Amino acid sequence: MNPTDIYVIGDLQGCCHALDRLLQQIDGGADTEFEAQPALWFAGDLVNRGPDSLGALRRVRALGDRATAVLGNHDLNLLAVAAGVRRVHRSDTLNPILSAPDREELLHWLRHRPLAVFSSGHLLVHAGVLPSWSATEVLALAGEVEAELRGPSWREFLATMYGDLPNAWNPSLRGNDRLRVIVNALTRIRYTTPSGTMDFVTKEALGAGPVGHVPWFDCPSRKTAEVTVVFGHWSTLGLINHPNLIALDTGCVWGGQLSAVRLRDRHILQFDCSGER
Repeated sequence: MNPTDIYVIGDLQGCCHALDRLLQQIDGGADTEFEAQPALWFAGDLVNRGPDSLGALRRVRALGDRATAVLGNHDLNLLAVAAGVRRVHRSDTLNPILSAPDREELLHWLRHRPLAVFSSGHLLVHAGVLPSWSATEVLALAGEVEAELRGPSWREFLATMYGDLPNAWNPSLRGNDRLRVIVNALTRIRYTTPSGTMDFVTKEALGAGPVGHVPWFDCPSRKTAEVTVVFGHWSTLGLINHPNLIALDTGCVWGGQLSAVRLRDRHILQFDCSGER
């Protein structure tokens, strides 16, 4: 897909009203030279913590082929709760989805979303990638997890998915350990050592990581540095719009903004979400 046709939207986390307003800006400002509406990429975490997770999930699904959404950690949490392998947390806003008449259709659609997308030099993931992974390897490893989520044993997979160990990649890993590292890297990573040992405790912005750890995108010799990685997940990081890096979680659910970027010229659109929290 040509990047001229794509807007990427940051974490929704159940803020459906903000999404609707942002889509009005995107569609109202579309260049007339393009007959079709722009394609929409979503950086994951469609649901949870916000006021209308059910509405947000329905809204993105209703966009059909126009929307491409990668899975975030909150989306996986919804699937795990629905599968009965994880309890609803007191800050979750998932119950309307779990009791909706179209629950099964929504969950089926969600677990068939990818964990990574690559097109025209742009790699979309929810949280980040390990420094030793190329874009090609990211897609292949994401595919291993996607196969489990889309298969008949998806509930059993989700029951083994959670945990912080192993916290580093080794190509010789097999089974649940291998899949857990892949999921954690793509949906949870913030800080890592240059050799790829992940920290899952620190959520603060730059400079707050443990000794010896750096933001995953600052690792020397990161193999995805030659493509543009687009991600969300890290709300305390804020908006980043660098030549080979775009961060789009600007804290909509916390009263910040819902952000989108047009890939062809890096034009930024934002909708204020002060009323969402």
